Amino acid sequence: MSNKFSARKKIHFRIRKSIIGTAAKPRLSVFRSNKDIYVQLIDDDNGATLASASSRDKDIAAQTATKGDKSKMVGEAIARKAKDLGLDTCVFDRSGYLYHGRIKSLADGAREGGLQF
Repeated sequence: MSNKFSARKKIHFRIRKSIIGTAAKPRLSVFRSNKDIYVQLIDDDNGATLASASSRDKDIAAQTATKGDKSKMVGEAIARKAKDLGLDTCVFDRSGYLYHGRIKSLADGAREGGLQF
């Protein structure tokens, strides 16, 4: 494994010790690849994914935008799905990524969509 990957995994495990999602307040987990970004609302008590969104969804992938702009769209999409489930709060799990760039754009989009964390 590369040093960058193992350092991110170490940070991720350290974060996950204190962040736990419940059915009332799920965990908003982010995965960022070089090309796309994926997000899930997870209930850790039951081990279930409540909702998910990604930049590969048809309505987002069809648009020509930068990766940062698509990240914001993904945040807004997950906020809409959370509202449909009756959720308005969550716990943000950045998965060891720096709160910067696409991760920050996603969080801003989710906040603009009405999610609180």
